[in-house]
Formats: sequence, structure tokens, C-alpha cells
Amino acid sequence: MNVIYPLAVPKGRRLCCEVCEAPAKRVCAACTVTYYCGAVHQKADWGSIHEKICQLLIPLRTSMPFYNSEEERQHGLQQLQQRQKHLIEFCYTVAQKYLFEGKHEDAVPAALHSLRFRINVHGLSSVELVPAYLLLAEASLGLGQIVQAEEYLFQAQWTVLKSTDCSNATHSLLHRNLGLLYMAKKNYEEARYHLANDIYFASCAFGTEDIRTSGGYFHLANIFYDLKKLDVADTLYTKVTEIWHKYLNDHYQVLLQARVQQMDLLGKRFENDTGLDEAQEAEAIRTLTSILNIRESTFDKAPQKTIFVLKTLVMLCYLMMNYSKAQEYARRALNLAEEQLRDVHEQNAIQELLRLISAEDRPIT
Repeated sequence: MNVIYPLAVPKGRRLCCEVCEAPAKRVCAACTVTYYCGAVHQKADWGSIHEKICQLLIPLRTSMPFYNSEEERQHGLQQLQQRQKHLIEFCYTVAQKYLFEGKHEDAVPAALHSLRFRINVHGLSSVELVPAYLLLAEASLGLGQIVQAEEYLFQAQWTVLKSTDCSNATHSLLHRNLGLLYMAKKNYEEARYHLANDIYFASCAFGTEDIRTSGGYFHLANIFYDLKKLDVADTLYTKVTEIWHKYLNDHYQVLLQARVQQMDLLGKRFENDTGLDEAQEAEAIRTLTSILNIRESTFDKAPQKTIFVLKTLVMLCYLMMNYSKAQEYARRALNLAEEQLRDVHEQNAIQELLRLISAEDRPIT
């Protein structure tokens, strides 16, 4: 039974919904420490994040045990804080992944969990709250709730202004989300200003050719594409693709080298690795497939650029061990090379990719 009986709640204790903070009427039967206003929000939270962290919440939301010494108590507090920090990052990554997949509604509960854990660890005025505010703002934008998005962004902006130790990475995220806000409002001049600042701060933090900087280039390209300035958009889309291609090719070459140097006669397979977390993988898929769609629909006079995006997607899917998708992109690249380029060297390179993927996809006998 997961219904809360008012008489069973200690006097003076207010139980609030995990999603909307309204008075709670239900409790999760699995962990018994998470409350909801009704079945709708309980189902939404379970599908978004609660199923993944249900049991992890129990030690965080129950009274600490009695300790025999101050040393034991301090150790217990450190463990508690470590669990909270782990959940901050985990919930943040899950929410980010949902956003890159276009699942804005699912992102909200996960982002709210990240925000609450940040408040518990860092306090209400810490700059560490900003990434969670930005997640909630982006989710609100995706749901068409521009006013709500503005509230989260202004809260993030105010927190940054009050801080004396805000990192370049946080400044970058703030400007990126402000850019997305003004894009949604069709204020492209203001959007370009913020995205230019995003690129500047990301470049200071990570370098101009880093995948974490490429998001700013990508959104800026989308603005120029909407404004029909296709030459500028084309240049920026090419830069984004080159950044991802270099990153993925570096990992791909390391994997190939490892296979050559450590060939196992028993047929042992090496686990592929993109070096990305789940959210970054989702970002790569969204970014590169968006550029591919634009290349195929608009820039039809440059098949080489379309092939370049396809080959980048091949490496991404291969490293993610999605071999069927990697084969699909490789065949599309090969067909385009055969039909429009007549480039034997390019065709041979793609055929070699296809052979490698096909070999990987075969079961070991």
C-alpha cells in the first residue's frame, strides 16, 4: 500500500511531492522515503530517475545510526556526502541524456533531484546550483514553457553574478542556455551575442577544438541556417563535424592499434570505448544526425561533406558497439561515393570500414 494516512504522519512534519512540492498523498512502497501528490507525478518520477536511484535514497533520507565515537560519526558523514555527490552527477548526466534525446518531460524529475542534492551539499547560494538550473531551463524551453525557462535562467544568472569563483565552464553553459532562450524567442541578435560568449568561455576552459566547445558552434550554425546565411552555416557545421571526427578518430585509432599489438589467439574481443558519458554520446548522435539531415537536404553540391559526416557517424556507432547502425551509415557513404565522387581511394577506405564492422558483428564460434 502506498497511500499516506494523515494520522500516521508525526505532528508538525510536512510531506511534499518530489516533483511539484505540493502536499503528499502517496509514498514509494519500495524505499518508503519518497513522496508524491498523486499517481501521475509518482509515475513520471519513476520513469525518469526514481527507478534508478530508489534504494540509494534510503540511507540519505533516514536518520543516521548511533555511533560509538566521534571518529565513526565523521566517517559516516563523509560517506553520506560522497553518496550525495555521486547522485548529483548521476542525476545530472541522466537529465542531460534525456535533453539530447528530446525527452524534455523526462528530464525534469532527474534535474530536480540533481538540484536538491546540490542544495543539500553546497547550500542555497552556491554557484554549484547553476548547472541544475540550466538543465531545468533547457527542459522548460523544450516543453514550450518560456516564462518558466526565463525564471530558471535568471536564477542561474543571479547566482553567477554573486559568485567570485565561477568557472569558465559554468559561464559557457550559462551563455549557451541564454542563447537557446533567445533563439526560442526569435531574437537572433541577442542569441548570437550569448553563443559567441559561450564559445569564448568554452575555449578558455577546454580549447577551441574541444567537443565541449563544439555545441556553441553548432547552435550558432543553426541561427545562420534559419537566417538563410547558408555559407556561414556551412562553415560552422563543417567545423563541428571536424571536431567530432578528430575526437572519434583518435579513439578509433587507439582501438585499432590495441587490436594489432594484443591480438588474442582465442578470439578475445576488445571492448570499444568512446570516452564519453551517456549524455555526451546522446549529444554526439543528435548533433551529427542533425548536420547529416541538413547536408542531405540543402548542401547537395558537396557530397564529400555528406560522406564526411557519415564516416564520423560510422566511427561513433562503431565505438558505441551499435554495429548495425554503423553498417547502415557506411553503406550510405559508400553508395554516395560510388554515385557522385568516382573516388576509388574514398571507396576503398569506406569498404575497409565495412569489413571491420562486419567482422566485429559476427558472433565468435
